[in-house]
Amino acid sequence: MLFQQPTSSDERKVFYERIDAHNLTPLWEVLGALVPPQPKSPCVPALWRYDVARAFLMEAGKLITAREAERRVLVLENPGMRGASSITHTLYAGLQLILPGEIAPSHRHSQSALRFVVEGEGAYTAVDGERVTMHPGDFIITPSWTYHDHGNPGDEPVVWLDGLDIPMVAFFDAGFAERYRDEVQPVTKPEDDALARYGAALLPVDYEAPSLTTPVFAYPYARSREALEVLRRSGPLHACHGLKLQYANPASGGYPMPTIAAFLQLLPRGFDGEPYRSTDGTVYCVVEGSGRSTVGDQDFEWSARDVFVVPSWCSVAHRARDDAVLFSFSDRPVQKAMGLWREQAPAASA
Repeated sequence: MLFQQPTSSDERKVFYERIDAHNLTPLWEVLGALVPPQPKSPCVPALWRYDVARAFLMEAGKLITAREAERRVLVLENPGMRGASSITHTLYAGLQLILPGEIAPSHRHSQSALRFVVEGEGAYTAVDGERVTMHPGDFIITPSWTYHDHGNPGDEPVVWLDGLDIPMVAFFDAGFAERYRDEVQPVTKPEDDALARYGAALLPVDYEAPSLTTPVFAYPYARSREALEVLRRSGPLHACHGLKLQYANPASGGYPMPTIAAFLQLLPRGFDGEPYRSTDGTVYCVVEGSGRSTVGDQDFEWSARDVFVVPSWCSVAHRARDDAVLFSFSDRPVQKAMGLWREQAPAASA
């Protein structure tokens, strides 16, 4: 124990009651909880099976329209923080459904958001005048304070995983939001414009980064998956992660958003990873394959489209039954910027 808990006495209790009337409280009574010897997150390991969540999503699709709901989403609430609308202390996650013919109205907000497409083809996301067609496995972002809307002109339901920094922005009391004047923003750029300008290891000659957010807002899964497959043949696997890549801002080499990092990793068939832990609580979505992850003292059997969360400083070890691909996101950029991020490698695992 880092700090010794003071003993209690009647004299001290009377003193505490007197200072309480003046909005004062003794630090020494709470110091151990405020400055713990290691992270103590209220978040707990949890897994959401997609087929269970999907059934409820489709039921919600009959109960409320995308227009009426603004965004038809089922929030993935951490069991240790029910009522907080968050999956970790700093991050929100939810599964969003848009049915054929529907439009989710255009709005913008201070919170940064990612979309990871889970199921279906034919829907689109529009960000600041450019639309991108969604495909399963695509990683798409809507940067802070950019107008965005979603539509589904196709003929099948489309579902994606939302990830936002809502709890983080709320902590700073820095949240703003507003609707666009029309339901859908005008399209002013051709599809794949941003990918062509910024996503081919090239930048416009006069480009100056306006922010820390990537200028590419859509990362097609086909490209990312091909990269994993090429690298799989060229070197050894990491003992914990298999083959893990970080989505990057092509203009800076940094994270795609200032508050959220995103990753994609390949676990080859039979991979049996060693335990790993880090201070960034991480949300995982299974893209392909099946396997098992031991999170703390819990074993989660997972298959394609399932979602699970690993709390801060909780060990995780992945095992792949067949070739598996995991998408994940966390608040690592903020922790690194503040000098707080830590990880524990296999050799030092406890």
